[in-house]
Amino acid sequence: MLPPPSRFWQRRRKLIIVGFLIGALAIVYLGGFWRPLPRISVPSYYLDTIVYASLFGLMAIGLTLTYLTTKVPNFAYGSFVTIGIYTSFTLFKLDQLDPYVSTLIAFLIGAVSSVGMYLGILRVLARRGSSLIALMIATLAIDIAFVGVFGIFSDYLTSHFGILDSKKFFRLRADFSLFGTPGVLFVAPISLALITATLYLFLNRTRFGIALRAAVENPSLARVLGIDVERAYVFAWFLAGGLAATAGSYSTLWLAGGTTSGSNLIVEIFASSVLGGLASIYGAAVGGLIIGATEILLTQVGINLVGSWVSIYQKGVPLAIMVITLLLFPQGLVSIKWVGSVRRLKRSVQGLRSVIRRVRRGSRVK
Repeated sequence: MLPPPSRFWQRRRKLIIVGFLIGALAIVYLGGFWRPLPRISVPSYYLDTIVYASLFGLMAIGLTLTYLTTKVPNFAYGSFVTIGIYTSFTLFKLDQLDPYVSTLIAFLIGAVSSVGMYLGILRVLARRGSSLIALMIATLAIDIAFVGVFGIFSDYLTSHFGILDSKKFFRLRADFSLFGTPGVLFVAPISLALITATLYLFLNRTRFGIALRAAVENPSLARVLGIDVERAYVFAWFLAGGLAATAGSYSTLWLAGGTTSGSNLIVEIFASSVLGGLASIYGAAVGGLIIGATEILLTQVGINLVGSWVSIYQKGVPLAIMVITLLLFPQGLVSIKWVGSVRRLKRSVQGLRSVIRRVRRGSRVK
């Protein structure tokens, strides 16, 4: 016997979100590269959309993980992206190491830095009874400190190794080519899909993953059941920092980099997490796809309609989406009852059709 429809959809919600994510990636990806006729050309901004959306999906997953554990908006999260950027940049400049190879190193450095921030600062302040505002200000201070560290590191690269573009550099010319297109256009979306699917299986099919979910959703009950909540939190921060650094490593193959590159993306990252729902890892991935795509596409539409000066307002697109999300559905996309919404929409359409029929009948009688 099948469960009631409401319970059925509640149990399948996460699976539906993952399926939607993979389907959206497939549509966007195949739409950008499927060329049945030679005369069809793909605009460059469409390719930018694929990379942007995939990178923000990875970043949003990590930010949501940090928020779920501490309930503190982590404004220093963008600095972990910069860690990945400078790891790949440095290893490529010094040893000509491919960024895809150095991504693993970037993941580990970002993960360890993230854990160090949690254990060394946030957890200490939380145990001392610091308020949410104090913890949030602490993350801002940490971000400023990170920017200073990146500045010192870039000066070191310039003075000791003669790397003149260490403070601000163009994308690395180290990507492979597949079917005449840069490899990151394949690697970034596929990585997002695989990571999201792996997280789903890990959190729902493994004992440690289920324990992690329990620690995040109800820490008090998890402690009663004998779950090591602190270990679960450390792992969540480890994974979050690694994902941010991975996104940063990939971005060096497509975007320019610098000491404040990750910090400058914090608005888009937060908008992605808020749109997807700060309580949902899978929703964050979907939110990242939507924010990354709309930021590029809406800006391009504005450029085509008004002029190139519209591009200076590109950063306002995710901010506007975040404000609208907070006003209409504060819990994000995962809080929307899609089945009920579709039914209400269907009823509205049927009602509109009946009104139109009545109007037509009345006009015929006259």
